[in-house]
Amino acid sequence: ELIAIINYYPLWETMKTKGISQYKLLQSGIDNRTLDSLKHNKNITLITLEKLCNILDCTPNDIVAFDKEAQSNTHFK
Repeated sequence: ELIAIINYYPLWETMKTKGISQYKLLQSGIDNRTLDSLKHNKNITLITLEKLCNILDCTPNDIVAFDKEAQSNTHFK
């Protein structure tokens, strides 16, 4: 079972605080596939992270968090 280590909950809070809608992200060049990836805590590219930071005028910490509990339960071989 794959455990999500990356979590985008800060993104949704940042968007709410700044009054930015998903529609605004779409208008700014973030596509539907990327939005779906964000909603499901899937990987995004650093280019996308940079775009989000520019759109929201924020830092990566305002977009992504790392779940340390999930990370400690993950075994690397």
